[in-house]
Amino acid sequence: MQDINDLNVDIGVVKISDEVVGVIAGIAASEVKGIANTASGFVNDLTQKISGKKNNARGVKVTLDEDSAIIELNVVVEYGVKIPEVAAELQENVKKTVEALTGLNVENVNIIVQNIYIPKAENAISSESEA
Repeated sequence: MQDINDLNVDIGVVKISDEVVGVIAGIAASEVKGIANTASGFVNDLTQKISGKKNNARGVKVTLDEDSAIIELNVVVEYGVKIPEVAAELQENVKKTVEALTGLNVENVNIIVQNIYIPKAENAISSESEA
């Protein structure tokens, strides 16, 4: 039986759009503890409210070259986390996940912290009253 890697048959080209890479990066970002969400602009937020669909690529910019990618993530971090540690974990998780799922070489994962998420005071008050 012949190994599949030995076959010299060209049956087509597979191209992965930057939007797909952005969705993968957005999902990978949401897996990191300390990341509240990826940030986006007013238009993206409005589109999400109108359509009712969550956009996992919001706040993610992807630049694709032949077989490599540069990813830029705009994120909101949770209050109290060590931002450099969370950012390093985020970079590693996004790089590892995108490379594993797409086969692309991720050259850079640039993180821009745009805001800090502070839980609402109501949650803190109700927690204290229950104790």
